[in-house]
Amino acid sequence: MELLELVRTIRARDPARPTWLEGVTSYAGLHAVLLHRLAHALYRLGLKAPARMVSHTSRFVTGIEIHPGAKLGRRLFIDHGMGVVIGETAEVGDDVLIYHGVTLGGLSGQPGKRHPTIGDGVAIGAGAQVLGPILVGAGARVGANAVVLAEVPAGATVVGIPARPPGEHQVMPARPAQPESPGYGLGFGPCDPVGEELAILRSEVAALRAEMAELRRQPTRMDAAE
Repeated sequence: MELLELVRTIRARDPARPTWLEGVTSYAGLHAVLLHRLAHALYRLGLKAPARMVSHTSRFVTGIEIHPGAKLGRRLFIDHGMGVVIGETAEVGDDVLIYHGVTLGGLSGQPGKRHPTIGDGVAIGAGAQVLGPILVGAGARVGANAVVLAEVPAGATVVGIPARPPGEHQVMPARPAQPESPGYGLGFGPCDPVGEELAILRSEVAALRAEMAELRRQPTRMDAAE
């Protein structure tokens, strides 16, 4: 029974370790997934208006908007959930973790496949935007507030705008015993591409100032002639 499977997933993945009663009654992500199953079944039968009514009711109750046409895998855990948007042609694999504020959206107004495909075991952090008919490979991790516009290889970690692997020149502290949650940021060091560029500019300015100071200390040609 899917309800029991979803509650087991919540209890296993949520550090708060909710009780069974909490899992059934107090997790909007669970309610959104179950209501989507009904909406998707109606959608597949060609009953698009009733399907959208169920979807709209789900959004009103849970704060999570899932188009009836979207395909969701098993054991999907939408944690917190408020503001999640999943588009019509999106496909989500099994054992995926999605935090609040995530959009699986499209970039084209044309019919056809225009939303992303999310592989099994992917984790998508809060506020991340995954846009277009791209593939996020199995086991990948998308950092909080990342904007993903290109394919993400299986098992990769991407952060920033546009999303990319954390910069190799960053200084990474020792890896903690437990992997960090992608919910509010990823990586084991700073992952801000704008900050990285500012740091490079600061370094260049400091080098120029040092060079100018050295030139000022050197005797001028007129001093040498005297």
